[in-house]
Amino acid sequence: MSAPDTLDIALVVPLRGPAGILGPSAESCAELAAAEVNAAGGVLGREVRLLPVDGGAAPGAVADEVAALVTSGAVQGVTGWHISSVRQAVAPRVAGRVPYVYTALYEGGENTDGVFLTSETPDVQLFPAIRLLAAERGARRWFVVGNDYVWPRRTAAAARRYATGAGLSVVGETYVPLSTHDFTDVLREIEHSAADAVLMLLVGTDAVRFNRAFARRGLAARCLRLSTLMDENMLLASGATATEDLFSTAGFFAAMVTPENLDFHGRYAARFGPEAPPLGSLGESCYEGVLLLSALIERAGRLDLRAIGANAESVCYEGPRGLLRLRRRHVNQRIYLAQARGVEFDVLTQLS
Repeated sequence: MSAPDTLDIALVVPLRGPAGILGPSAESCAELAAAEVNAAGGVLGREVRLLPVDGGAAPGAVADEVAALVTSGAVQGVTGWHISSVRQAVAPRVAGRVPYVYTALYEGGENTDGVFLTSETPDVQLFPAIRLLAAERGARRWFVVGNDYVWPRRTAAAARRYATGAGLSVVGETYVPLSTHDFTDVLREIEHSAADAVLMLLVGTDAVRFNRAFARRGLAARCLRLSTLMDENMLLASGATATEDLFSTAGFFAAMVTPENLDFHGRYAARFGPEAPPLGSLGESCYEGVLLLSALIERAGRLDLRAIGANAESVCYEGPRGLLRLRRRHVNQRIYLAQARGVEFDVLTQLS
């Protein structure tokens, strides 16, 4: 049981597996948000405390741990970046009990009671990027490679529907298990297809290994790559020789030149120093998650999920992505397209 003067939050981030590369940045960003909320007086006068949960474990195990924390009263809320199969396991276990702010980009359609989302969805993130790359780069024939779980499969299905309506085509599609090391067969399929673009729906170090193998195969000269899950940590791990013609789309990039982001960089560096985990779009989402969860509870005036839901549409908060508001339980935000330049992103344009 938590203390009456604290607000204890389960922070579910991956500490192992292919997404584990994102964990250090995610934890640091969430910690910074909690410290700043506390410095401003906390939430309803309570100190925010984060309790890390390893979101890289099997989905059922993560859900069991989170549900046990909620049932015992050890936490009054849940947030964090983790893959959709983990969210699908956790959400029904906490539904109607505590607020759950999910911060990862995802396939869309989440409507479980008490779940709020800071995350990008294909309609605002992926489709505008495909449209722009088709128009400006002639990327009309797409090959999809993804990990074999709900987010890549449902996102690919949405991409196929969009491509058909836009006069584009998906000429190939393949899925690999999480923690795949050998992409030889996938690359052979891409070579034998008529693709001029690859939609990457791979997580963490799987995407890193794919990028390296893709470059070694010489495919960058033939196909551009677009990912909706490629942050600065993954780009750095891929290496400069493996990122030619690689694009990413997201609501945040560390390279964004805005007053809010520059200030965020300064505060992050001041707290964690020069050896801090690199800032990235996926880790930064956990900063957003803590801010949104805090704002939801503060606006409701009490730790009551019905009151939180009733007031959600009037909630807004300000962070590195600017001033953001909720619309139908999703954060309404600007989306950008960036291109890799070595191991850094160059933000090209705002998409929506």
